Amino acid sequence: MKKFILALILALSVSESFAENLIELRIPCVVGGNVTAKLPAGEVIPLGHVRMIPSKTNWPAYTASKWAAPSTVCATAVNAIHILIRVEEGRGRIISLVPSVTVAPAATQGAFFALEMEAGTGIFGGYAPLTGSKVTVEHDGEELPLSDTPTEGDTLVIRSGLPDVYMADIENRPGGRVIVHDTDGVKVVARVVRPVKGVGRFGGSIYQNRGSLRASHSGVICVATSPRDSVGGIQIMPLKHALTSPEMLNAWKLTQWMIIAPLPGMPDLEGTPPLFKNAFVPGAQLEDRLPDVWSHYGGRPLILCRIDGGNWERLPEVSGKVDDGLMRVTHLRLYFPYWNQER
Repeated sequence: MKKFILALILALSVSESFAENLIELRIPCVVGGNVTAKLPAGEVIPLGHVRMIPSKTNWPAYTASKWAAPSTVCATAVNAIHILIRVEEGRGRIISLVPSVTVAPAATQGAFFALEMEAGTGIFGGYAPLTGSKVTVEHDGEELPLSDTPTEGDTLVIRSGLPDVYMADIENRPGGRVIVHDTDGVKVVARVVRPVKGVGRFGGSIYQNRGSLRASHSGVICVATSPRDSVGGIQIMPLKHALTSPEMLNAWKLTQWMIIAPLPGMPDLEGTPPLFKNAFVPGAQLEDRLPDVWSHYGGRPLILCRIDGGNWERLPEVSGKVDDGLMRVTHLRLYFPYWNQER
């Protein structure tokens, strides 16, 4: 058991250290300023421009934000990026990035950058940062941790990367294993408490394609089951979030949520790799064009399933609220994003 725990801790630390300094995102706190992504080779990609800058921060933010680290990305999605500034009185204080036309309930008025780019693209697509990505602000020639609302003329800097994990297989049954494949091999990292059986109306799924990631944060993995421009999806959440967050009590009654628990004697899953930190991005779609075939297609985490224990295939296309829409799904497979041909 000691060897297993040491190996798991080492694997998690490797995942955290690997997920840095691959992409540098720059968001100027200036209306009309250009948003860019700088790649490892030095190429700078224009992504859009700033339409609105924040005048305040958002507190109290959504419950799961408190499980992130200060000055890091606490949520990445097709319709919003949330950044944790700090935790106060047990609730997160955040600032957000949103597309100029979108629905993002967690981003309150005045506490976000509005960016001129389509939902599901750019920072909200192929160049999205992983949760856990470090966030700083350039202010008067200094680069500092983000500790408050940026002032006009500052530049927000997000440094992101990719996880050192390949895929996760989930047995969709009570007690089912959550199995992760990484550079150290294969390991069980969690167990299923409540399997997913249906599909729900998760609003941001309208901006994502079936079988792709809609959102990832320190307490949720959200997957689209409907085509873009239609609403439908499922969510995977850790046990503590399902037990202690008032807004998640319906997860025990409805069928569109899967709840997973840590192994006996292991820490809570919230805000930790390999599933709820340094894990997933929405990936390239529509007009996103990443530098090469590996980054373009590898940057899109794919979600597959097995129906009645059969071969791996795409998720069934299910839109709206369908309580038994995934009744025959016995396994889920989540591919983590990658850019490296050797992987």
